[in-house]
Amino acid sequence: MAAKRGPKTSMKNMEKELLCPVCQEMYKQPLVLPCTHNVCQACAREVLGQQGYIGHGGDPSSEPTSPASTPSTRSPRLSRRTLPKPDRLDRLLKSGFGTYPGRKRGALHPQVIMFPCPACQGDVELGERGLAGLFRNLTLERVVERYRQSVSVGGAILCQLCKPPPLEATKGCTECRATFCNECFKLFHPWGTQKAQHEPTLPTLSFRPKGLMCPDHKEEVTHYCKTCQRLVCQLCRVRRTHSGHKITPVLSAYQALKDKLTKSLTYILGNQDTVQTQICELEETVRHTEVSGQQAKEEVSQLVRGLGAVLEEKRTSLLQAIEECQQERLARLSTQIQEHRSLLDGSGLVGYAQEVLKETDQPCFVQAAKQLHSRITRATQALQTFRPAASSSFRHCQLDVGREMKLLTELNFLRVPEAPVIDTQRTFAYDQIFLCWRLPPHSPPAWHYTIEFRRTDVPAQPGPTRWQRREEVRGTSALLDNPDTGSVYVLRVRGCNKAGYGEYSEDVHLHTPPAPVLHFFLDGRWGASRERLAISKDQRAVRSIPGLPLLLAADRLLTGCHLSVDVVLGDVAVTQGRSYWACAIDPASYLVKVGVGLESKLQESFQGAPDVISPRYDPDSGHDSGAEDATMEASPPFAFLTIGMGKILLGSGASSSAGLTGRDGPAASCTVPLPPRLGICLDYERGRVSFLDAVSFRGLLECPLDCSGPVCPAFCFIGGGAVQLQEPVGTKPERKVTIGGFAKLD
Repeated sequence: MAAKRGPKTSMKNMEKELLCPVCQEMYKQPLVLPCTHNVCQACAREVLGQQGYIGHGGDPSSEPTSPASTPSTRSPRLSRRTLPKPDRLDRLLKSGFGTYPGRKRGALHPQVIMFPCPACQGDVELGERGLAGLFRNLTLERVVERYRQSVSVGGAILCQLCKPPPLEATKGCTECRATFCNECFKLFHPWGTQKAQHEPTLPTLSFRPKGLMCPDHKEEVTHYCKTCQRLVCQLCRVRRTHSGHKITPVLSAYQALKDKLTKSLTYILGNQDTVQTQICELEETVRHTEVSGQQAKEEVSQLVRGLGAVLEEKRTSLLQAIEECQQERLARLSTQIQEHRSLLDGSGLVGYAQEVLKETDQPCFVQAAKQLHSRITRATQALQTFRPAASSSFRHCQLDVGREMKLLTELNFLRVPEAPVIDTQRTFAYDQIFLCWRLPPHSPPAWHYTIEFRRTDVPAQPGPTRWQRREEVRGTSALLDNPDTGSVYVLRVRGCNKAGYGEYSEDVHLHTPPAPVLHFFLDGRWGASRERLAISKDQRAVRSIPGLPLLLAADRLLTGCHLSVDVVLGDVAVTQGRSYWACAIDPASYLVKVGVGLESKLQESFQGAPDVISPRYDPDSGHDSGAEDATMEASPPFAFLTIGMGKILLGSGASSSAGLTGRDGPAASCTVPLPPRLGICLDYERGRVSFLDAVSFRGLLECPLDCSGPVCPAFCFIGGGAVQLQEPVGTKPERKVTIGGFAKLD
């Protein structure tokens, strides 16, 4: 733990904060630019002169008459600057700056002064008045003066009114703008005169006004405009410039900024152990970077030397690239160390902030603390979200020496794989999660992949997000076994090769089925006509072939005969729990009904006369999306969803659940587009059946069902149609990834 520093040490360690970015010397009459950076008034005039602006350097009468403002005490760097050449000034004047014969005043738009800020490396707009419209940073001047006194910069200040040899000054007078020894102060401020009321100050070479004055109206500032973020006087308040702006008294702004700055500074001072720990970590990272960089250079040198004289020229370029990378990282780490050292108690930025907090002049404090608070805030955020500015690993400098000699001219560092692209068309969740991805076309190859996933519908735990992952997955697809039902998973993939790990793919979100998946096959022994129904060999698909019997049935419709219905059942019966299955219906199907029913009722209905079935007693007469007797209190033995011509028919009870309503309430019946896959969820204990969009898991219809006995899946056909059961993911010959074996990441 670092020892606590006293005020003297604190002042000495913050010299970097008190240097002008132009002359690199102590600030003299600093001005606050609109970008909140500071610059000496004399330096600002010189910079504007170099830019070709004439007559915008501020009021010459504002130049102090104290010895500190004489040309001999200014920075020697300023005297070496060259002013614009006469021919350039002539071009500037003719292009619109100033006036010349033949040009009317006000004929052009007012000139806008642009100042190149040396701190933020950008052009700052000063307005029409130039430097005359800027505030002086009186608080910064006081801090500079206290710093000079603490470190004795420039020696002692001498009395300006003593006879030679002058004595050391002990007092200063702002009204007289001079420094005095004790005897001279009494002599020039006799008792009973107006000068006796002058308040003595500490001796200084730069005299400032007592209060912060408005540069526009030369009156003391009393308010702060939050909209413009600028101090204003009473006249500024009533002007049109600040009409409708949010203006508060300067006392409120002073207290608010001081509280924020104090709170941020207290946090930094209260976490000095953290600052010191992070500095030690950065120094350790620097050491590891140097060691790793040296090792990487030696490995590259050994590989390149083995390639012979052909690779000699290439070896030099590769070493140079590593050296540049190492120096760049070391520079970034060194800068980060310096930034953290400035957060130590009494050092740099913290010391400067402590001195600013001693400011009692409210307007001056507001002016200085606004820019300082933003820097303290950034430092606090950097402290809270700490991470080294550069990595110590140089694995990206590995070389692949197995390439052919013809490729030696293109030899370069091996790059990590690019972020994989997850194939959302082939990735889905059913009984398992099937994840498929590919690398971009020009990506370096990956030796293996890492899959990470987590549930998004669980309560968030404190701390970093916890991912489950599986290392060293080969190929470009994988299976995740035993996912939780009714959950939402987010998954991502990244590749790895000799150079290291690449970037993660974009996250993909998958919904798992609301219940365990029911596996079954189609059984055509009940209610199925072999002449019209063709079941596939794997018993997972069925197609209705109407042919001549349908034409004859259509002809008999005119004489009152009934249309035939073909039914195929599943080979399983549900007797408990919750079950889910999905299927795909051919959009060109004429009329297909998908649902469930009591096994005894289904066999009784279709075992007798499957070719002569009344529409009033077809499989959906118990309950479906368009049933007429849906208001019966007893649960129906059947529940079917009607699909035809690429549409789903929803009855009055389903329109509202599907989000479809009319002007006067739910519509009597409606249709919705047929999704690519249709899901059926059976809750045996509750006696409820839900029909879902199996892609988005959006509910389409929910209805009751009599579950007094075994319940079977059923499919009905009227006319041509086809149904394909969704195959279990586990039947695919893909590599399996067991969820239970995933390690947790912190």
